[in-house]
Amino acid sequence: MGAPPRAVTGRWRARLWLVPATLFVAPLAAALGWGVADGIDAGAWSRLLADPRFRPALALSLQVGAASTALAAALALALATALHGTRAWGRLVHALPALLAVPHAAFAIGLGLLVMPSGFLARLVAPVAGWSAPPDVATVHDPGGWALVAALVLKEVPFLLWNVAAQWQRVGQAAALERQLQTAAAMGYARRTAWARVLWPQWLPTLAWPLLAVWAYSLAVVDMALVLGPTRPPTLAVLAWQWLLDADPAANRQGAAAALALALAMAGVAAAVALAWRASRPWRASRWTRGDRPAARDAAGRRAAGASAAALVSVYAAVLALLGFVSVAGVWTFPDLAPQRWTGDAWSAVRASASTVGLTAALALASSAAGLALAVAWMETTPARWDARAAPAVFATLLVPGVLLAGGLYRAALQAGVDGRFAGLWLAHTVHVAPYVLVALAPAYRSHDPRYAQTARALGRGAAATLWRVKWPMLLAPLAAAFAVGFAVSVTQYLPTQFVGAGRHATLTTEALTLASGGQRDVAAAFALVQALLPAAVFAAAAWIGRPGRPPGGGR
Repeated sequence: MGAPPRAVTGRWRARLWLVPATLFVAPLAAALGWGVADGIDAGAWSRLLADPRFRPALALSLQVGAASTALAAALALALATALHGTRAWGRLVHALPALLAVPHAAFAIGLGLLVMPSGFLARLVAPVAGWSAPPDVATVHDPGGWALVAALVLKEVPFLLWNVAAQWQRVGQAAALERQLQTAAAMGYARRTAWARVLWPQWLPTLAWPLLAVWAYSLAVVDMALVLGPTRPPTLAVLAWQWLLDADPAANRQGAAAALALALAMAGVAAAVALAWRASRPWRASRWTRGDRPAARDAAGRRAAGASAAALVSVYAAVLALLGFVSVAGVWTFPDLAPQRWTGDAWSAVRASASTVGLTAALALASSAAGLALAVAWMETTPARWDARAAPAVFATLLVPGVLLAGGLYRAALQAGVDGRFAGLWLAHTVHVAPYVLVALAPAYRSHDPRYAQTARALGRGAAATLWRVKWPMLLAPLAAAFAVGFAVSVTQYLPTQFVGAGRHATLTTEALTLASGGQRDVAAAFALVQALLPAAVFAAAAWIGRPGRPPGGGR
């Protein structure tokens, strides 16, 4: 037979983007379908609404989610406004990958060891305060969830700053915005005023998806809430998790209903904020276009922002250092700063669990590789007109409460016969990893100058050779960074591993949280530190691979 008609080939290429789109959406749609189907049981909703813990837990979740999202957004915007264009901003941006690489569970365990009543900070204060026993203050598991709020803010600020920094990677974006700042300065406006009236009105809409992701995660977080959150009652996400793990099918359906209630609450608050944003458009327009020039306090703002950025990085360093310290601490009575006995028992336990470390690394490598392949296929095949339209479906994983998605993924894995198997875990991790890889890769990939590919094709190179020899080598740094982001996301997965793994597979995350809840402080710290070091090593490798001047094939 002869070659297919050119028109048929052209139509196939035009629809090729449906392949990665289907691979992105199909597992997510199946999981959401099962999760929602389990959550719409009328009897489950009756039991949920009658449960005396439901309303306090929902109110607590809303409080934690709203406070942490608002504080993280305000701090991220303030840091970007005050520090951009300074050496401190450059140092902060270079530190963001290291901060993002620290898993949520490991950070929560380390922060708990730092601020708990018998923690390191209390031991530092004890000689001055005259404490001979830990103070009777709920610095973790407090009824208002403020320890959890603080931990979420510290984890989400780097994520938002990373998204802000990504805006400057777009072609021509940095130069255009810098010209706008210079024009505003020439007209007598302070830099902070120029940001507030010129740049943020343009950028805030582009941060809608990251802010929604932060809101969804803060509202429905489970792993950090188990370590730092309140317990009487817990947040609604933790209640839903407990019910979904129950052996009683009725309790399972009640857990699914609670997870669906979280999703509805998240969507309702997000819709209310969007309506308020739209309704405030006249007020915002009048405020952003007025001609007054407030007194400049840029120097004081930069000093305060610089101190805040330094404090942010210092908290991460202190958390990691404390995990290492506690992992070798044996008998350690309060208020002594140093333990009475050092021990390597925790690291012996880690060495004995080499299979757990291996499974964690293998899952992360496999899911991040699949996520990177999907992201590249999406970027290469999706027409521009469909890219924006399909984005909500692709990013839905970031916006759905994790406990709802995990329950649905378990049901989908059951139907596919892959529950409790590596293949099922790989699929569940890939569903969570792929959107983050796409978010990480998209700015640089979209900013790649198409004239390089056009020149290569004009010189006789085919499409595949152009990708392998021109485009991908030029994008090696963002490709490696996106892979590292996917690896870190996989390492942090707790709920998918617990549900889809059916309790047959342990990862560093599940082990660290189990040990932390069991009071095994030194072993939990050792597992949490290894959990943090794995993605850090991959981020370091990504930075080495993508460093300027390095040939694509390696070497110096």
